[in-house]
Amino acid sequence: MEDIKIVLDSFRFKGELIKCEPFGSGHINSTFLAEYIEDGKVRRYVVQRVNTNVFRDIDGLMDNIFAVTSFLRGVIKENGGNPNRETLHFIKTFDGKNYYRSENGDCFRAYRFVDNSKSFDSCDSAEVFGKSGTAFGRFQRYLSDFPATSLNETIPDFHNTISRFENEFIPALEKDAVGRAEACRDEIEFVIARKNDCSRFVNLIKEGKLPIRVTHNDTKLNNVIFDEDTNDAICVIDLDTVMPGLALYDFGDSIRFGANTAAEDEKDISKVKINLDYFKAYAQGFLSEAGKSFNQCEIDNLAFSAKLMTFECGMRFLTDYLNGDTYFRIAYPEHNLVRARSQFALVADMEKHMDEMEKIIANIEY
Repeated sequence: MEDIKIVLDSFRFKGELIKCEPFGSGHINSTFLAEYIEDGKVRRYVVQRVNTNVFRDIDGLMDNIFAVTSFLRGVIKENGGNPNRETLHFIKTFDGKNYYRSENGDCFRAYRFVDNSKSFDSCDSAEVFGKSGTAFGRFQRYLSDFPATSLNETIPDFHNTISRFENEFIPALEKDAVGRAEACRDEIEFVIARKNDCSRFVNLIKEGKLPIRVTHNDTKLNNVIFDEDTNDAICVIDLDTVMPGLALYDFGDSIRFGANTAAEDEKDISKVKINLDYFKAYAQGFLSEAGKSFNQCEIDNLAFSAKLMTFECGMRFLTDYLNGDTYFRIAYPEHNLVRARSQFALVADMEKHMDEMEKIIANIEY
């Protein structure tokens, strides 16, 4: 990898370098925290080597990030907020580029570190989960006037569930490359029985009922940072998958992992349930910020989006299992099948509680 000092000297950082050390626990990008001092004041910057094997359209990705964060800074200022805390502030290189490319092809980007902040890797309370909902709802509200279709679609058809079914799952099933289909007939039938669910959002988009918005597409709890003192959600981070999509994708995927009573790969599916208290807390936080920006069709489909995003994820795990585990990293041979079963158990429990979930949404005031 490129000498980190050469990388640092390529960005418009202020002050004199004190130290630079590996930072964070991410599995995709390599991250460093660089510390500078200027006039007695410490300035910290996050520097990341972007994994271009995962994110191949680096130009499109960085164009998206700069466009969205620049827009957010303007909206935050208009709302009397602090743009240096409420959104990431990316730094350009000395030659005006959005990122630095080394001689060996490594790509680096940089942004200001948000001081006095923290993140959570797991959600231990409905209150914290609800605050993450507030953060992602605010993200939606602030970007409600952003021209989403101007963004690059860096991962085409990422949440096109009918395409996932027809162009990925069915071919994997028909090919049965490693002879696993017979061992997971129940899971295969579970997917096939819900084919009609797959096209619901695609059809609503075609009918003009669901608007294309800026979506985050990785709404994990640890992609929200919180104030160290107040525990309030400050801003949304990890914008690598920001692109055009539906707000329903972000809401649904948040519920999929955050309101699940068990781990994503829980083997005992009797433990897998939808936590309605967590669902309500997140929905209240999300809608308190974004509710007035949404149309009625979006509101009416929020509960269903949780089911659909969970179903889509389970279908992707099952597809990868049928293909011989070529996409998701696994810890043991049946790992993807276990994941699929867990996701489908959550889908089934959501189906049992869909009326309750829809009533929760309908009773939230915003």
